[in-house]
Amino acid sequence: MPSIHPLSDLIAAARREGDSLIYPIFDDWGQGRATFGGLVASLSVHAMHTIADDPRPLRALQTNFIGPVGPGEMRVEVQQLRGGKNVSQFEARVFQNGELAAVLIGVFGSARESAVAAMRPQQPASRDAASLPDVPFVAGAMPNFIQRVGFRWAEGDAPFSGGKAMHSKIHVKLRDGAAVHPELLTVLLADAPPTPMLGHFDKLTMASSVSWSLELLPLEAPPGDGWWRVDTEVFAYAGGYGHQQTRLWTPEGALAALGYQVVAVFG
Repeated sequence: MPSIHPLSDLIAAARREGDSLIYPIFDDWGQGRATFGGLVASLSVHAMHTIADDPRPLRALQTNFIGPVGPGEMRVEVQQLRGGKNVSQFEARVFQNGELAAVLIGVFGSARESAVAAMRPQQPASRDAASLPDVPFVAGAMPNFIQRVGFRWAEGDAPFSGGKAMHSKIHVKLRDGAAVHPELLTVLLADAPPTPMLGHFDKLTMASSVSWSLELLPLEAPPGDGWWRVDTEVFAYAGGYGHQQTRLWTPEGALAALGYQVVAVFG
């Protein structure tokens, strides 16, 4: 049986060296030749919170994936860029074997008084997770991180099915039952589904995120342990690059995050 390394174990195993945190990375979080980008981003946010000792919630995260992170140790160096009364910004630089692998900017902000009432969009209807089967993990044919994250397909074409859909609605859930902070879970799950463009191919084709912008809406209550849902729409595609937006909904149907990605498709 392959070794299992839950997200909570990776966080617990982190060690601090000055303004850096060092995390162990394992094969079961792989995505092609690299580690699943959502894991890299989630651990980087954990490093920002830990090094900065800032309890304010994450409001926005910009991520540029520069090089692959593989199994081994991953170092996250954190630097404060601004520390304001309500908003602070931090940079996280991810290294492995001395090579820069990612650069992230996190914006953290406390709530402000406002004369305008709070507003959150309603979740559009789709097929319920309970009525759908799990996507089984097939070693060698699927990214390894699917061992860690469960999928149930509600709408859109499965990868390599030769379809035409430019959108998807996919239920996602961290398979490991150990408690993870909702903010870290939001970052991780928001990046989990594949681009809908992979559904247009009828053979194995690679895709990779180039840049990723994520906006978080701090949750009014802790989410349950049910299925989250990621709705993705590709609104432009040319020259092997897809431009897409996503919405991540909690198991209760609350909007947790809005994302925008540029995805390179190698086919």
